[in-house]
Amino acid sequence: MPLLLEIALFFLGAVLASFTGVISERVYTGQSWWRGRSRCNSCRRTLDALDLVPVLSWLLHKGRCRTCKSKVPAMYMVFEAVVGSLFVFSYVTLGLTVHLFVFLLTLLVLTFIVYYDLRHTIVPWSSSIILGLLSILFAILQAQSLISFGHTTLVAIIIGIAFFLLYALSKGRAMGLGDAPVAFSLSMLVGSAAVPGLLFSFWVGGVVGIFILVLRRGGPKMGIEVPFVPFLAIGYLLAFFTQWNPLL
Repeated sequence: MPLLLEIALFFLGAVLASFTGVISERVYTGQSWWRGRSRCNSCRRTLDALDLVPVLSWLLHKGRCRTCKSKVPAMYMVFEAVVGSLFVFSYVTLGLTVHLFVFLLTLLVLTFIVYYDLRHTIVPWSSSIILGLLSILFAILQAQSLISFGHTTLVAIIIGIAFFLLYALSKGRAMGLGDAPVAFSLSMLVGSAAVPGLLFSFWVGGVVGIFILVLRRGGPKMGIEVPFVPFLAIGYLLAFFTQWNPLL
């Protein structure tokens, strides 16, 4: 039974990740995010069931549209696989509890924010507020005492303020304004893993940033804009699931 549940959770996460990607493409564009079938961005063919199986459709069709053979970004498949895996890890970590339900909802909102930040390098305030509320609810459910909840909240506030000051002092060059509420929310979500999560975020961001500078066309150049929310998501979730604290 646990194995079947884990398989079901993987496909549920992958399907919801795909749907979240559709929302991120349509929201704030005037399109309806809940009506209308998905279409190929190149030939505009309406996608059917064979095109929409999470992960498998992309692999079977070798990352191309079945009709026009145009490339389908690998990002879609990666997000489906990653979110599906995170659903399974969440179940293994938290069990079949109310905590799990809140955590999975938070993951979906975070997935939307990451999608949107990668596309537009901006974080919608509405999604930041929802992420914050869900993270606070999860922190309340996880808190062993009022003191532990207060400690989690204090650390999260300090981290959020630090990100805001980094934005303000650099006039937006070093950090975006939307990164501050996301950092606060993720710090509330992971609790005692907040500081390790912050470290991992900067480590991952630093490594990826170096690769981008070295491999970009025309050689290394400063000034390239890289969304930081994906690194925050990777770092904090890595700290939460591994519980590894490099400071100890």
